[in-house]
Amino acid sequence: MNDGRQRKDIQPGTRVQVVRKEDQRTGRLTPGVVKDLLTKSPSHPHGIKVRLEDGTVGRVKVIEA
Repeated sequence: MNDGRQRKDIQPGTRVQVVRKEDQRTGRLTPGVVKDLLTKSPSHPHGIKVRLEDGTVGRVKVIEA
């Protein structure tokens, strides 16, 4: 398993767990499959922001193997 701070580690179709904006206080993770990468920079200290196939937007915390 890998954290989601490096853009190069994430592609569309990758299974991940993200934390949504409204879940940042609790740290609740939402699983899903990446549809789009929204962060343009090569890395981000809080995780790369992505849109999942179901439309959920959040920052990647876990990349599933």
